[in-house]
Amino acid sequence: MPEVLKAPLVLEFPFTRSLGPVQSAFLTGLRERVVLGVRTSDARTLVPPVEYDPVTAEELRDLVEVAPTGTVTTWAWNHAPRRGQPLDTPFAWALVRLDGADTALLHALDAPGPDTVRTGMRVRIRWAEERTGAITDIACFEPYDGAAPRLTGHDGHFDHAVTGIVAPARLDYTYSPGRAQSAYIDALSGHRTVGERCPACRKVYVPPRGACPTCGVATAEQVEVGPRGTVTTFCIVNIKAKNLDIEVPYVYAHIALDGADLALHGRIGGIPYDRVRMGLRVEPVWTQGSRYPDHYRPTGEPDADYDTYKELL
Repeated sequence: MPEVLKAPLVLEFPFTRSLGPVQSAFLTGLRERVVLGVRTSDARTLVPPVEYDPVTAEELRDLVEVAPTGTVTTWAWNHAPRRGQPLDTPFAWALVRLDGADTALLHALDAPGPDTVRTGMRVRIRWAEERTGAITDIACFEPYDGAAPRLTGHDGHFDHAVTGIVAPARLDYTYSPGRAQSAYIDALSGHRTVGERCPACRKVYVPPRGACPTCGVATAEQVEVGPRGTVTTFCIVNIKAKNLDIEVPYVYAHIALDGADLALHGRIGGIPYDRVRMGLRVEPVWTQGSRYPDHYRPTGEPDADYDTYKELL
């Protein structure tokens, strides 16, 4: 039995979104060191502002300036900040109700320690030195004992308003494929493909998951499949992926390996993209030192009959 594998995994991508008039004004205001809320029909002021009343669903457009000072309503101490958080030293996550607002804004509170933070304490915004029109224009909150500053009465109209943002999304975690997939990956290192057979329905699943998705029973019997297989369905990729050294267009396909009852996916090479078809017989191509096939190429055999793979579509 091979060792169960585990490895750090990072899922990261830039999330791009456009802004409506309310969010545009709010973020542009932060760039100009102005905090804006939105007023509801019952005279509540919501900060951060939203475009629709969460109670009545009424559209909201009446922007109003609030103070950069406020009161902590609740908080939690973060003793070990993570990458990308507002501060790299221990701080408090705090909900702060700014003066003039009826709702609280979540942000970091820079304080010497948890014994210096309390519900009801007065704080103010510490602005970032460089501001671009994002929530990070508020560097954090800091303790403050002074009076609220005089407001300018800003109406929310700005020159060169922010109309869109790019927010990086990232998830760091440790992934373990489990017993069944660890055995599958171990076999791939020897240029073999193994699945597991369900003891009830006798179907062979590749890659194995450790349980039959149809019967819900555990699987343990290993079955070597392939190496040849049949293209069941495919797509033509026309957009080049970042950090992937493959010229477009290329074909990505579902491939039913001989002896398997579940199709896996792989890239098709060795044939023009516009000649790939359902039923095409293919075989894996391994590169030196690789733990998995680089791509699949045509075997030269006649195409498989549709009836032999229609249940695997």
